[in-house]
Amino acid sequence: MSVLLKVERLDKFFGGVKALVGVDIDVKTDEILGVIGPNGAGKTTLFNVVTGFEPPTRGSVFFDGHEITQRPVYRVCQLGIARTFQNIRLFGQMSVIDNVMVGMHSELKTSLLGIILHLRSHMSKEKGAYLKAMKILDFLGLHEVVTELSSNLPYGMQRKVEIARALSSDPKLLLLDEPSAGMNPQEALELMALIGEIRKLGPAVVVIEHNMQVVMGISDRIVVLNFGEKICEGTPEQVQNTPCVIEAYLGKEEESDASGN
Repeated sequence: MSVLLKVERLDKFFGGVKALVGVDIDVKTDEILGVIGPNGAGKTTLFNVVTGFEPPTRGSVFFDGHEITQRPVYRVCQLGIARTFQNIRLFGQMSVIDNVMVGMHSELKTSLLGIILHLRSHMSKEKGAYLKAMKILDFLGLHEVVTELSSNLPYGMQRKVEIARALSSDPKLLLLDEPSAGMNPQEALELMALIGEIRKLGPAVVVIEHNMQVVMGISDRIVVLNFGEKICEGTPEQVQNTPCVIEAYLGKEEESDASGN
């Protein structure tokens, strides 16, 4: 598999806080990469820098053969990177299907005149976007709630709507930030199967996840961050048996004192 995304020596500092320090990551085409680490490890900051929400302090980001370091968010999206967010960012007073169609804004270029006069060219694009959104929602099992306000949906369903919106831009790379957050165990299992099906559609997937059952079950490789640094990379089996990873999550065992207490 060829490399789709390459992050080289990436630093991101917020004043004296070093959120990312010298991070190197490759994402291959047609793979699912998990990114794990304790709270504050720099995982979401990594997504923010890759997608243009935050400029790096140092380092470079390459995607599909192009350097995208510090490119604006809309250009990164146009090149083929889509993402969800740790905190859900849906338009609560818009329907589910309208939220998904928002993700196709770059495909719905038309003139103000076309919108006002309902010209055939504009209506044709709107119909195409609607049918595409319906297909994605059906794929995600959301066909029964397409007209519901997104704010009225359970938290787990709102997560799926965010994924649907991200998929609507036909990404080559899909970045999922804590997709199982707020889901019950059964929903998390369904999410695992869903991410596997998404990979079959074409995009590579990078998943930030705290649910170890999910990330270990779906990832081809896993990268571990701690205090902004990459401390481990490998298969799920290799990572979960690495001492520095266990230490990062559980902390060092306190050594007993001389009295044996």
